[in-house]
Amino acid sequence: MKTHVIGDGIAAMMLASMADRIPQHEISILHPEGAPMARDHMLGFWNTEGLEFAVDCSRASWSKWSIITNTKTSVMHSEKHAYHIMHKADFVQNARNKAEEHGVSFVEQKASKTNKEALTFDSRPPRASPNAMLQHFVGQEIEVDKAVFDASTAILMDFRVDQSHGMHFVYLLPYSPTQALVESTLFSTDVLDREYYTNTIIDYLHDHYGASIQRVIHEEQGVIPMGTLSPHDTNIPGLGANAGAIRPASGYTFVFIHQQIQRAVRRAQQGKPLRFKRPHKAVDVWMDSVLLTVLRNWPQQGPQLFERMAASLTGDEFVRFMSGQANWRLRMKVVMAMPKLPFIKGVSKHLFQRPQKVVS
Repeated sequence: MKTHVIGDGIAAMMLASMADRIPQHEISILHPEGAPMARDHMLGFWNTEGLEFAVDCSRASWSKWSIITNTKTSVMHSEKHAYHIMHKADFVQNARNKAEEHGVSFVEQKASKTNKEALTFDSRPPRASPNAMLQHFVGQEIEVDKAVFDASTAILMDFRVDQSHGMHFVYLLPYSPTQALVESTLFSTDVLDREYYTNTIIDYLHDHYGASIQRVIHEEQGVIPMGTLSPHDTNIPGLGANAGAIRPASGYTFVFIHQQIQRAVRRAQQGKPLRFKRPHKAVDVWMDSVLLTVLRNWPQQGPQLFERMAASLTGDEFVRFMSGQANWRLRMKVVMAMPKLPFIKGVSKHLFQRPQKVVS
């Protein structure tokens, strides 16, 4: 069966790299006419089952990671599930190389119409509702003027920055004592001027490391819509983020795209139709929705929420929870660690808020 995938990002290329495992499907990757030029950026993920191919692409990894607030530093570790970082461009190129070995074709989509006789999936970004919660950031790979970074520990969230515009933290991945990827990240409905993020990075390095940037090696920025998203085109079945792979309250996507595609491939191998379903359990989506409601209405609670979760979980438990592999015992452990009043208010507000229309 001829199978077209619109878009050539992470999800499309991951699927294409597995073409040899999908029986009776002749896959083509369609680059949409007028699509923006692809930009390289860093992708972070924990090494969980089946991600060996991504580990081979990774630039660096850490078996320890921390979450920091003004009052506490929680350090977690896992020998089995290290946190990895890789260049998107490296992953896409490696996936394309594998796809070409498996006979996948790559073509320019000259018009919006596709072959009606082919099975078609759309991997273009989904659409967010107006006033949606966003995860927005500017990141810089930098070199500083002195050896100040602990290269053994990744900092996933450091909340010791301005909190007046929403929940705000710094994400710092140290490649060496003098080089790191540093991102200023906010969860809010409004994207700010670039200078806000870059000034945060400068001030953070000065205030907490006594260091100054000597060189900016690379800069990236992004905006990830959060919560419930709608398909890019309701007439075409989705793939990847366009089929619900984005974790609603974290923006964490890579591992969920992998889970989504792996499950679809297994079903195809059993003779079932190729189809890509949302990889998240309904209870996890609901918990994420409540968390987003709290962060939207009471963003000052954010640092305390993540501090308590980090303090209550082991590294392996944290990985399982963030990777959608939590059982009820682990979910209840997270719930019991949370401050109760904000979440009672969040549940109440979430239940009675009106769904928003999606911008077309």
